[in-house]
Amino acid sequence: MAIIKPFKLEEVRDALTGIGVHGLTVTEVKGYGRQKGHTEIYRGAEYAVSFLPKLKIEVAIAADLVTSVIDTIAGAARTGQIGDGKIFVMPLEKAVRIRTGETDADAL
Repeated sequence: MAIIKPFKLEEVRDALTGIGVHGLTVTEVKGYGRQKGHTEIYRGAEYAVSFLPKLKIEVAIAADLVTSVIDTIAGAARTGQIGDGKIFVMPLEKAVRIRTGETDADAL
């Protein structure tokens, strides 16, 4: 699972497709990290924006691809600015393709 800036989605998707990852799920999320949001000025008034818009990308992959997917997402999503995001790696115990009944690696 990766949390990235919204404008980096196409770059990340293209990079993942380039290494053979073809399926992903994208969800619009809001959150904050160490920067705890920011302030914006609108019509002369200052407003605190606590939750920033982000995208959550979820990718189910075989264990041997973990390092290359992490490197690919980090490289494509990096701007060098605060709030570039984070990548979380979690074990996937089982996968089932509903249409065919295939399981585990065949389902991915």
